[in-house]
Parts: sequence; C-alpha cells; structure tokens
Amino acid sequence: MTTALTSSPPASPLTREQVLRALRLVEREGRRLPPSTVYELLYRGRRYPPRAVAELAYRLAQSDPQARWPHGAGQPTNALLEALDFTIVAKRPVLAAGSAQDQGQAAEQQAEELYTGSEASLLSSAALAAEPGAAYAISPTAYTKAEALTELFIAANELEAALAGLRRRRALLLQGPPGTGKTFLARRLAWLLLGAQDERRIELIQFHPSYSYEDFMLGFRPGAKGQFQLVPGVLPLLCQRAAQDPGQPYFLLIDELNRGNVARIFGELLLLLEPDKRGPAHALRLPYAPPGAPRFFVPENLYVIGTLNLADRSLAPLDYALRRRFAFVGLAPQFGPPLQKLLKTSQVPASLIALLAERMAALNHVIAADPELGPDFEIGHSYFCVPPAPPAEARAWLRLVFEQEIGPLLADYWREQPDKAAAQLRLLVADL
Repeated sequence: MTTALTSSPPASPLTREQVLRALRLVEREGRRLPPSTVYELLYRGRRYPPRAVAELAYRLAQSDPQARWPHGAGQPTNALLEALDFTIVAKRPVLAAGSAQDQGQAAEQQAEELYTGSEASLLSSAALAAEPGAAYAISPTAYTKAEALTELFIAANELEAALAGLRRRRALLLQGPPGTGKTFLARRLAWLLLGAQDERRIELIQFHPSYSYEDFMLGFRPGAKGQFQLVPGVLPLLCQRAAQDPGQPYFLLIDELNRGNVARIFGELLLLLEPDKRGPAHALRLPYAPPGAPRFFVPENLYVIGTLNLADRSLAPLDYALRRRFAFVGLAPQFGPPLQKLLKTSQVPASLIALLAERMAALNHVIAADPELGPDFEIGHSYFCVPPAPPAEARAWLRLVFEQEIGPLLADYWREQPDKAAAQLRLLVADL
C-alpha cells in the first residue's frame, strides 16, 4: 500500500526527470542498489529501493558521486518521491502470478507510456515510443507513380482511383481472388503517399483465427517472472508514433484481414477509423485501461490498408458497419500486356508466354462460369511473376507451376468433382 502522509512533504531537491534519469541508469548498467527494509518504489512493474534511487538521482543532479542524500529512509524520502508522482509500496514477496495490487500499480505506471491521450503524455513518452535503433543506416529511396506503374499490373487511372479512396477514407480494402497482388499493391500505395520506400512508417501484420483484441489493442500477458502485465498491442504503439510525427503519414497494413474475427479484433477502432472521429477530441477509454489513464485516439495521419481474399470459403463476410469504414478496390487476374512484358524481359520464349496467357484465360473462364465457384475464385497472375533466370528452364518452370501450385488449388476447388479438376490440369500441362 502507498504510505500515508500526515503532513505536507518538504520541498524536493529533485525533479521527476532527475529520478527517471537515475532509474534509466540503473536499468542500462544493471546496477545493484542496497536493498530497502520496508518500502519499495514501483515503476513500470519493477521495484527499487526508494532511498538508494533518490541518492543516485541526487548525486547525478549534483555531479558529485560522493554527495549524500539529505533525507532519511522511510517517510521523509517516500513523501518526496510521492510528491513527484512516483508510487511507493510496502515491501513484500511477489507471487509468481503477481498479486492483484501489484498488477494494478504496474498497470497505472505502464499507462503513462501506452496511451496518446494528451500532448503532454505524448511528449513525456517520446523516447519510449521511438523505434529500436537499427544496426545499420536506413536510407529511404524516392518512389514515384511512374515507378509504381512499371511494377503494378493496373492502369494509371486505376492506381489514381485507389490513391483517391485511401486519401478520402484513410482506410482502404483491396479485395480479389488469390494471386492478384493485393499485398504487393498495398505496400506500394503506402510508398506513394510517403513519396519514398520508407519502411519505418509502415507496420505490416496478418490476421488469423487466433489473433485477438489483446494482440491488436491492449491486454494482459505473462512477463518474464510469471506476472501478468498490461501490454499494448500493435495499434496503440503505432498510433503513438504517428501522433508524435504529425507531418508524415503512417500506415498499418493488414494482410488477410478477413481471416480473423474482425469485429472482435478491431474493438474501438471500428468507431475511430471514421475520418471525422480522429484526434484527441474523439478519444475513448479502453476496457483494460486503469483508472485515470489517458484515453485512446487514432491520429489523423494514420492510414489503414487491408487485403481480402475472396476465395476463402471458411471466412465469414464482413458486416455492413465495418464495410462502411473502408473504401473498396477490386483486383482481378491480369494475364495481358503487363505480365507478358515482365516475362518477355526475363527472356521467356514468346510462344510460351502466349500459351500461358491463353490457358489461364480459358481456365478462369471455366472457374467463373461454375455455379459453385464464380469470379471470386479465378486464379491470379502472381503465380507466374518470378520466372527462372535461365530461359532454357522456362518450359519446365511453367509445367511445375501448373502441377505443384495450380493443380492442388483446382483439386480443392472441385473437391467433389476430382475428374473435373484432373481434366483442367491436363489441359494446362498438355505439350509442356
């Protein structure tokens, strides 16, 4: 429990930042401080001897390694530290699972770095929200629309329409059959708005059946010592970074968005995605947030791009409330000039390119006409975007793609009609 104060604490010879500096030094250097007898300072779920921390902070502030802390242990020191908004608790053994009070105190401390509820909280936690230092220098290179059009199998007006939807809604869903380059396009849309191939402002995640609200937003997770601690998910950390850098767009790319329970995972994001619900004025309290914690909001410079695989029959359709938050862009298989140009550049023989385009067009026509499948199950071009380097191996490469990648997919499509799947595969590999 926190110590009870019977009188106003004396004026502190320290500032909160000086104490924080001492705590950071202890952690960075792994210093061993003399243990306390009765009380401990609780900060970010860890315990420290109050008087030893205060004395270290005092010596750093005075630039004198021999300076003596002018206050005694116990209430005199505790009162000064509590006046600087630090939590002092009674010393006790910590159970493996963590006591309820210990978890609550730790949660309150962690909330200082977790939320983006006010400008002051953002500024105070800037160092904590920064990305970890890389072992090498990252130099983003410029990226233009002309470069994008050489890589993407879509027309200039289609690319401009996708960018317009992303700018307007700040949330875009790319949907289409498998192999149509949805994730490839998502990253390039982000690069175009950034004007550079800048991965520092892009976070890529993938939803799956086990992905949860606690992974995405906020939840309790076991720590190194077996104690459960309140840990931020991907979204709050990215929102914090974006809020501290309002002059630059930030991007959350969600691959296979509909493979997860989207309504449960998104939680409050379902409301805060709206373009007119961004910023501190629309902040909400998260369910696991400790009392007094700043509220959570989504900054205006955060963009969300998701991808939807329309052919996965195990997935539930998105509800209308979620769909209303996004602009939608559909992608289709492209076996025309862009892919043919790519294959020609890789020295794939022209006769083989024509055979590939003809047979895939015929196969997709059969798939689209099947009442049990339809256009959502057509097969995309990305299966063929990495041809072999030696041109002499192109024919064998194409046959293996048909047999090892397209064939199993057809067998799954026509699980109840194996003869039909086998017949379509024979048409693909004939004369190869």
